Amino acid sequence: MNISDTPTLLRTEAWSDYALVDSGYGRKLERYGDFLVVRPEPQCWWTPKYPDLWDRADAGFDPAGDEDEGRWTFSRKPPEQWPLGWDGVKFHGRFTNFRHLAFFPEQAANWAWQKQAIAARPGIRVLNLFGYTGVASLVAASAGAKVTHVDASKKAIGWARDNAALSGLAEAPIRWICEDARKYVQREVKRGSKYEGIILDPPKYGRGPTGEVWRLFEDLPEMVAMCAQLLSDDAAFLLLNAYAARVSGPALAHLVAEAVGPRNGPNGGKVDFGELTLREDTKPPKGQKPSAVAPREIGLSFFARWQG
Repeated sequence: MNISDTPTLLRTEAWSDYALVDSGYGRKLERYGDFLVVRPEPQCWWTPKYPDLWDRADAGFDPAGDEDEGRWTFSRKPPEQWPLGWDGVKFHGRFTNFRHLAFFPEQAANWAWQKQAIAARPGIRVLNLFGYTGVASLVAASAGAKVTHVDASKKAIGWARDNAALSGLAEAPIRWICEDARKYVQREVKRGSKYEGIILDPPKYGRGPTGEVWRLFEDLPEMVAMCAQLLSDDAAFLLLNAYAARVSGPALAHLVAEAVGPRNGPNGGKVDFGELTLREDTKPPKGQKPSAVAPREIGLSFFARWQG
């Protein structure tokens, strides 16, 4: 098994419906459509470039203890949802009970990679585990994949279906499965099911629909090993992404390499790894003078990818 000698930096840049506008003092200022939003980001130790712009934010998240918990405050009444899009795929932005807005914009770099991999192999079967509101599933379907989307939250599955309808993909070959991801994978292994692509983006902690507990550090090795068993003989990829302070790209790479290691021969494949970042918009906001400070970027998750 070939593991890359050097890490890859996957950088998500601004696009029409999203931008990291500014950052600093432990926060980030983002644009979602025409909403300016402030969210906590402790690693932003530097000084904001456009300090007067922050006071114009439409919404802000005030953390309480854990940075994922807290409450939203608004200077402009928000809609329940509003349409956003990326590269032809559409989805709703929503102010959730946690600090995110029903999707993770930094994942755009992974979406672009998987779209390219699938477009080269139209018709492949892709399994998306912990699929949440379905953006990665819709990107895969739009590229020509037959998708199985698994998430433990009935509400998230409902939002994912809404996003599919918004994207004009309501009739696309996507199976929506509301189930604990680990239980589903265990059953698929017993069935002998196979996929050409697997997307695995687990949380640090989660609960299944009947109280099953997921803990990243305890449960990830078994999950990756089972996913490797689900890869078909002519599989295209396995993409693993993880958000956790004690995770690293090399650690994920060696975990994936061990799991897929038995795949010897011409399709043994290779593993690359690295960090997923958000980069500040290179264009100054409307009404702001260009800053002399180069665009900063924030590392948000680590990934490892096997390609056949």
